[in-house]
Amino acid sequence: MIDLHNHTPLCNHASGNPEEFIQKALEKNIKIYGFADHAPMEFDYEYRMSFEDMDSYENEINKLKEKYKDKIEILLGYEVDFTPFVDKRVLQRDVDYLIGSVHFLDNWGFDNPEFIKEWDRRDVDDVYKEYFSKIEEMANSRLFNIVGHIDLVKVFGHKPKTNIKDLAKNAIKAIKKSNMAIEINTSGLRKPVKETYPSDELLEMILNEGIDITLSSDAHSPSQVGFMLNETIEKLKNMGVNNAVYFKNKQKHKIKL
Repeated sequence: MIDLHNHTPLCNHASGNPEEFIQKALEKNIKIYGFADHAPMEFDYEYRMSFEDMDSYENEINKLKEKYKDKIEILLGYEVDFTPFVDKRVLQRDVDYLIGSVHFLDNWGFDNPEFIKEWDRRDVDDVYKEYFSKIEEMANSRLFNIVGHIDLVKVFGHKPKTNIKDLAKNAIKAIKKSNMAIEINTSGLRKPVKETYPSDELLEMILNEGIDITLSSDAHSPSQVGFMLNETIEKLKNMGVNNAVYFKNKQKHKIKL
């Protein structure tokens, strides 16, 4: 079992220390576990580590890698917001992988409950179009290894009138061309939308394109580690998916589910 997208308290909105996350991963029989905490940038400071935190973050995870090397493979990454503030100080770090995510449309944090009222002032279809255009742009940048929660825009349950496959098709083709993997992220099951990211409709498109998938619980506390991953793996197997991928030193590795 793989779980590659997980956070630490350095992001200022997670709890529990990294070793507690690892201990929970061991309890859940997870074989490959990755930390990808919110990378710093010169924007939205409250919800991410600072640039000064990067060394201590990496040192702590690398110490855990060594301590638990006979029990679990621990990987180190960052979740990077694809914004004009993407910083080469993050992109140049010596890590296993980078997850590219879209949480902002201009300055609007559309998935943040603090700014949920902005949805009332927006046309939902227009938001989706803008969002998937950003995902496409992110894929074309070739800066990242994994697409984070590809349809995060649905988090509060807002759904477009336009067919989601039409809205996402260009982004998915760009992801295929970029050779990125897409995570099956179970955290949506904890959110108002009550769906994994991606939805089954988008997952069908992704599999038809032959895009590699990986798995994530997007845990922000030890109790969320491995959340609904067993059930998700069973669903994937029933859909004919036999393999997933992970990244080590930015190189893609395939593992049988």
